[in-house]
Amino acid sequence: MIVHNAVAREPREHPRTETLAPLKSLRDLTGIRVMAIDDEEDALGLLRVVLEAAGAEVVTMSSASDALQSLADAKPDVMVVDLGMPQMDGFDFIGRVRASSDTDIRDLPAAALTAFARSEDRTKALEHGFEMHLAKPVDPGELVASIATLVRRRLSGR
Repeated sequence: MIVHNAVAREPREHPRTETLAPLKSLRDLTGIRVMAIDDEEDALGLLRVVLEAAGAEVVTMSSASDALQSLADAKPDVMVVDLGMPQMDGFDFIGRVRASSDTDIRDLPAAALTAFARSEDRTKALEHGFEMHLAKPVDPGELVASIATLVRRRLSGR
């Protein structure tokens, strides 16, 4: 059978996924200092872009041990911590933070960030000392709203 090229009457377009709401519509985090801790460079970059678009000042750390050493100097208002890191995971990290003799460090609000989104994973994160559990890939609006909530809780508790 001979196949003839048919002339397309309409231009063909590659299907697209829905786009996320523009980052300009995020809540305002101006004046909030966030420490983001993740061993994946791309994940850290995304956290930085989203949080800075909301006005936050962002300090990124690629390991939990580096973050522990920098906490006192960085003075974050809140932390976003990946749970699945090598050497020291997010659970060990938050355990050390919560055991600190420095109340400014010990009482820092923290959100767990993980690819594991089952209710058991959320419960485990909360039992280990995180105030929130965010599933990857995290929605920018949810991330910013979570940070704002954690900081508001901290300020109202003082």
